[in-house]
Amino acid sequence: MIKTYRVRNLDCANCAAKVERALGKLDGVNSASVSFLTQKITLDVEDGREIDIAADVKRVCKKVEPDMELVLK
Repeated sequence: MIKTYRVRNLDCANCAAKVERALGKLDGVNSASVSFLTQKITLDVEDGREIDIAADVKRVCKKVEPDMELVLK
């Protein structure tokens, strides 16, 4: 299942690459893509993992890039 999140305050492409690598290591994440230009995170998540992945994404983002904010609607 594909999950997409908007982010704020992602400052550079290097920051996006760091976040992308960290998100790719999460259990249940098949692939991760973080775009500095569009300020979006796109994850390919295993079925059954999509419900609780948002909390893990938020935790990883804060750890890797403290100024970055995950926009959850």
